[in-house]
Amino acid sequence: MLSKRHLPSMTALQCFEAVARHLSFTRASEELNLTQSAVSKQVAQLEEMLQHLLFRRVRRRLQLTPAGDLYLVEVRKILTQVEMSTHYLLSYGGETEVLRVATPPTFGARWLIPRLNGWRHRHPNIHLDLRQELEPGDLLQSRCDIAFFFGAATLPGAECVALFGEEMVPVCSPAILPAQPLSDPTQLADLVLLQNATRQEAWHEWFLSLGQHSEHSYHGPRFDTFYMCIRAAQAGCGVALLPRFLVEEELSEGKLVIAWQHGLQSRSGYYLAYPEHAAAVPKVRAFVEWIGERMEG
Repeated sequence: MLSKRHLPSMTALQCFEAVARHLSFTRASEELNLTQSAVSKQVAQLEEMLQHLLFRRVRRRLQLTPAGDLYLVEVRKILTQVEMSTHYLLSYGGETEVLRVATPPTFGARWLIPRLNGWRHRHPNIHLDLRQELEPGDLLQSRCDIAFFFGAATLPGAECVALFGEEMVPVCSPAILPAQPLSDPTQLADLVLLQNATRQEAWHEWFLSLGQHSEHSYHGPRFDTFYMCIRAAQAGCGVALLPRFLVEEELSEGKLVIAWQHGLQSRSGYYLAYPEHAAAVPKVRAFVEWIGERMEG
């Protein structure tokens, strides 16, 4: 294994990538504003370090070797990441802090983002970095500062703020409902039950809450997110069991309808969580207060 002192320099990687892109030491040197001999030396040192030739000359033309092709893919990933990280830092002033927020994807798009309007005006020095997560694992691994999640009220090592519960309702496109009203909720299975990978027991519990049993509770196309279920229901692929607050817009516009008038109150709820040790951190406290205000409003 190479020690950190013997890893290739950024200059060497840039020289290699430029030569590989142009297949010319001359054009690479012009782009990088280096002499041709300096570029050649950087590539030669890189080949010596890797113990593989990266280029070969065929009929006086430069070509990448198989090892060079393989290395180029990895080097471009590295250079792209460095460029993105540099632009990321340059885009903030010296007083700016970044607050990393993890959220389930559909919850983030439908509930959280509309409630962030105005944040920048009140907290111009706290930049929000939102990422979608189905589980609050990033919080526990210190990769985010705030996590929204659905589940029980406890999360080891974290303070959890209760937001609200949810009512699960069966929705579908009005186009797939039969002309005659359904006489039995189990008939929904004839329309295809759309499954959500994060709520595998949902349909079983919904039927159970009605004193019914359907052998099709676990059958049907499975989707990773509620948003995919919403789109599948709109497209007429079947009936989706979804939190009512996530489909209010589609219901009000008539794009989706309630397929059977019965809602199931989930035993769990939605929470905002942050590490116990971060309770006094100003940026975390500011965000918790902001969400609290939006809950009251």
